[in-house]
Amino acid sequence: MKKVKSIFALLAVVAMMSSCALTLPVNATSNPVGDKVGTAKATGYLGFLFFDADASIRTAAKNGGITEISTVDIKQTSLLNLIVTYETIVTGK
Repeated sequence: MKKVKSIFALLAVVAMMSSCALTLPVNATSNPVGDKVGTAKATGYLGFLFFDADASIRTAAKNGGITEISTVDIKQTSLLNLIVTYETIVTGK
């Protein structure tokens, strides 16, 4: 019985330490795919508290020096919805 409790405790710790990442396409234009990539990140706590964060498409394009946007993707990483990170990934010229 003690061994079963230890296994469940270990599984609970592993589940709490795990995270999930998901990347989704948001937009694509008719512009040719360029070789530049720009990113912008915003990290939130408890799923909704974002302090001075900017993960906008405009900021990602500016960070990558992109003037003609080809594609836009959003990557969301979550640690039990306690710490959530949104990353906007823009490609273009």
